[in-house]
Amino acid sequence: MRHLLPLRYIEVVATAGSIRKAAENLSINSTALNRRILAMEKDLGVPIFERLPGGVRLSAAGEILLHHIRQQLGDMERVKGMIADLSGERRGHVAIACSQAMLPYFLPEQISVYRRAHPGVTFSVYVRDREAAEQALTTREADIALVFEPVRMSDLQLLLAVRQRVEAVLHPEHPLVSADMLRLRDCLRFPIALPIATYGVRHLLETATRRSSQKLQPVVESDSFEFLRHYAVAENIVTLQIPLGLPSVDTPDLVRRSIDPRDVPDGVLYVGQLKGRTLPVAAARFCDQILSVFSERYDCF
Repeated sequence: MRHLLPLRYIEVVATAGSIRKAAENLSINSTALNRRILAMEKDLGVPIFERLPGGVRLSAAGEILLHHIRQQLGDMERVKGMIADLSGERRGHVAIACSQAMLPYFLPEQISVYRRAHPGVTFSVYVRDREAAEQALTTREADIALVFEPVRMSDLQLLLAVRQRVEAVLHPEHPLVSADMLRLRDCLRFPIALPIATYGVRHLLETATRRSSQKLQPVVESDSFEFLRHYAVAENIVTLQIPLGLPSVDTPDLVRRSIDPRDVPDGVLYVGQLKGRTLPVAAARFCDQILSVFSERYDCF
């Protein structure tokens, strides 16, 4: 809405850290954008941004203003959703920050189900693992976070926790496929491909091996779980992931085997939102949908 445009401008500049970059993102002239900001600073009687050689950053007053702006924009989205619901046609936008495991199967399925019922709702999905997911909630870049083994949770209002057992991903011809459940030491006898240290699965494995004489010595590391799955099949080696990021059943070229929880404890996927925030209608309803699905399919608490 037009009366909210100046507030939106402030938010985009704060996120970009540069008036020039913000102007490019907004497709407006940087000089005109700077004049808008100067006019708002004059009205407030204090600077919103500190001008730096490489860009801008929020002043103390700007931090207070930005918090208010994000509340206003969020409230307007919620009101627009409620008005759309009155006509029986839900509209709105849902922004999700999530771990990579949500991308290949779970979220495509759930978003398509929701949009079949409500085609007027749009979605943004951002890969934000661990600490970055909570930051996305704080800045209101995201409405909902689905993150595996987050670093901290001070700003997260927990809606549901989903237990996930670490699983080995193998080629059907790998020697380990004959066992129904694998010990970690057996996996480490073979070449192994692992996610990098910043990811939750790697954190669980590092913690597990520190309690024993075993060592993680991956022959391949990556920040892409999709790459790791394909590489494990290509070289016929082991990689380790969680069920939510894998096909629900074995395929002709991929087999799943659980890792014994005595070796690696179950990890936890957290579903949450920013503390104290009332979600827009579309985001709240989509959140209800995925919470219901998680509760039906997985061990949750």
